[in-house]
Amino acid sequence: MTHADLQALFDAQYQASRAQVDVPLLVRRERLLRMRKLLDEHGPTLAAAVQADFGVRSQRLTEIADMFVLRSLIGHTLRHLARWMKPQRVGTPLYLQPASAMILRQPLGVVGVVAPWNYPVQLALAPAITALAAGNRVMIKPSELTPHTSAQLAQLLAQFFTPEEVCVVQGDATVASAFSALPFDHLVFTGSTAVGRKVAQAAAANLTPTTLELGGKSPCIIDASCDLKDAALKIAHGKLLNAGQTCIAPDYVLLPRGQEAAFAESFRAAVAQLFPRIAGNPDYASIISPRHLARLRTMVQQAQTQGADVQNMDPAPGESPTPQAAVQDGGTSRQMAPVLVFGATSGMQLMQEEIFGPVLPVISYERLDDAITHINSGPRPLALYWFGNDTTVRDDVLRRTVSGGVTVNDTLMHIAHDGLPFGGVGDSGWGAYHGEQGFLRFCHQKSVLVQSRWAMGHLFYPPYGPRFDQVMGLLRRLF
Repeated sequence: MTHADLQALFDAQYQASRAQVDVPLLVRRERLLRMRKLLDEHGPTLAAAVQADFGVRSQRLTEIADMFVLRSLIGHTLRHLARWMKPQRVGTPLYLQPASAMILRQPLGVVGVVAPWNYPVQLALAPAITALAAGNRVMIKPSELTPHTSAQLAQLLAQFFTPEEVCVVQGDATVASAFSALPFDHLVFTGSTAVGRKVAQAAAANLTPTTLELGGKSPCIIDASCDLKDAALKIAHGKLLNAGQTCIAPDYVLLPRGQEAAFAESFRAAVAQLFPRIAGNPDYASIISPRHLARLRTMVQQAQTQGADVQNMDPAPGESPTPQAAVQDGGTSRQMAPVLVFGATSGMQLMQEEIFGPVLPVISYERLDDAITHINSGPRPLALYWFGNDTTVRDDVLRRTVSGGVTVNDTLMHIAHDGLPFGGVGDSGWGAYHGEQGFLRFCHQKSVLVQSRWAMGHLFYPPYGPRFDQVMGLLRRLF
């Protein structure tokens, strides 16, 4: 796609958004219903495209992690949209009465969405759904690492929406850079912190507000009061969903010193329960590309070379893929076995950047203060997980740490709550969406004051004199 093509698509949406500033509830609902119809009729097609891009990724995984999340979001939005759209009455202070005040929630105009490859359907369409609910037009730039999914999204969205409503832009990083430089009314980016900085800089040239969801090193704190086996199972699930290629996956574990062997045993049992084998298992996703796999292996090798204890968690390390899978490969060679790393230090690569794979460092701590200090010494994470039964300790951790979101005694689940805003803080991003928070993110909240014919504002007009002094004296006594 040339720059002229990209500009033409944007111009068409821009003109349409300015021609219809007031988008009625019925129009917004009908667009959401079309999106739901797309998912209902073509969900399996999209899941097959995701599987083709990954090589190995169960269509059932895409159903729960992409399709179910989107259907839940649409249902929640349809139920609450009428209320969200209503003008919000605001109380008027005494000195402005009898005027009235309200806030009108209006569409911004054209919203751009730069989507990542790890959940290529959900993270392309979830912001688009909320932006449509807010009355906007949407342009989507999917990742070039998922070309089958990107092509299917482009084809299907073109069937269900006009280009002035929703369109998909396909292309490589050069196209993504040009896309980010368009003068959107809002731009959503999901991806790495490094690329997020570039996107923010490109958007700033147009004074385009952004929502950046950037990930980071999300810790799991295990308290001495927790059920270690239960915690290990939930951590394993959160870490190994999509083979760790999840922005809010547990990135490392903070464990009370002396429980290392018990945790390793519990984690190994959890892996075996979830994935009886790794190689050839359709439920265990492959790493997206050879380059990403090489990066993960380099991390592990460096840690081992520098003295870390690296433990392979493959429950059946001697088994090879099924004969059919071995012949077709289809990504089975990129199914990386889960790895625990004990004794990781701050100088190792796997403790300096988001891992985004099935490698889990375990850091031992003596006191809770040590764990909190470790977290607060680095960039603020997108998610934090705490496991335990001592509510006093839990509340202490919640008060003394800052993260985008938290799940207590589980992982990932806060993202599934449509009533909770989802977003990062600091290096893990800014801005939050999902539910009403997302709706407001894609709205302009216009302040309106309606003056009354009985207004007394003239009391504040010049020329100033004794009457003005009397009025101000009265107000000083009142306030």
